[in-house]
Amino acid sequence: MMSSVLEVLPELLELIVFGLGSAGLSVAGLYIEQFALTSAQTGRTVIAVWAAVIGCVVLAFAYLMATDKAANSFAKVKREFADSAE
Repeated sequence: MMSSVLEVLPELLELIVFGLGSAGLSVAGLYIEQFALTSAQTGRTVIAVWAAVIGCVVLAFAYLMATDKAANSFAKVKREFADSAE
């Protein structure tokens, strides 16, 4: 049992890193979008537009990391645990 966990450990760490990275980027993107909205409400439209664009880019990276990297890592971990259970 312990050796099967050690075999899956790299994939499990990869899943954790990509999952936390995706969550962190999502939080950062939402914070930047909030800043953009606040800037627009106070009349700083140039800063608001730039912040909105950057926020969208960060949210897009978060989405891509979650769907491409984290989902693939989850599938690998799930497959490894299923193979070790047999």
